[in-house]
Amino acid sequence: MRGVSEIGRFLLIFGVLVLGVYVGTRVYTAVSSRSEARAVENRPPESAQPVPQEPAAKTAAFSFVVKEPDFSLWSPQRIKHYQQSLSAQLGMPVALLKIPKIRLEVPVLEGTDDLTMDRAVGFIAGTARPGEDGNIGISGHRDGFFRGLKDIREGDGIELVSARGTDTYTIDRIVLVKPTDVSVLAPRQRPSVTLVTCYPFYIAGSAPKRYIVQASINESEPR
Repeated sequence: MRGVSEIGRFLLIFGVLVLGVYVGTRVYTAVSSRSEARAVENRPPESAQPVPQEPAAKTAAFSFVVKEPDFSLWSPQRIKHYQQSLSAQLGMPVALLKIPKIRLEVPVLEGTDDLTMDRAVGFIAGTARPGEDGNIGISGHRDGFFRGLKDIREGDGIELVSARGTDTYTIDRIVLVKPTDVSVLAPRQRPSVTLVTCYPFYIAGSAPKRYIVQASINESEPR
């Protein structure tokens, strides 16, 4: 009887151990499942995951200091218009035009409307853009920034600073044309700059002609 009692006690202990292992396993499994569920719920959706971005494309840009214009040759009315234009928001310059002979440094803005050319000189649409090959057309008022053109001669230099660098030109043609003659803006044999203003420089009312200054690039210098 004693042997049977010991066997029964052993089976009872063994059963308790097996039951403990079983219960422990179920509890662990339940806790693990809940933890994984919470992790999945808190995980951001795939669409919210950060996506590697391509580096932003570099845009061509350049900067310069705009000097106060020399008003000594300007008409009083043009000076007034320039000062009024300073309160307007205009686009960024496409270039800086420099003519050392007449100490001119002026930004080149898009367009040839009155407000643009009160503030600066205007890039003529349809012509080559600064820094490109072709014929770059630039227009200015005869009683403002471009009045000094009356004092330049063939052989004088012109500089055009753009995002691509500085191109230098030599004036090789000065001519008068009718306002309807746009042939001066056509491409020339070499990359060029064509400056356009009204003529005569000192006259009241509408000017009957256009004063054209053309300069070809100095190809001996690297662009």
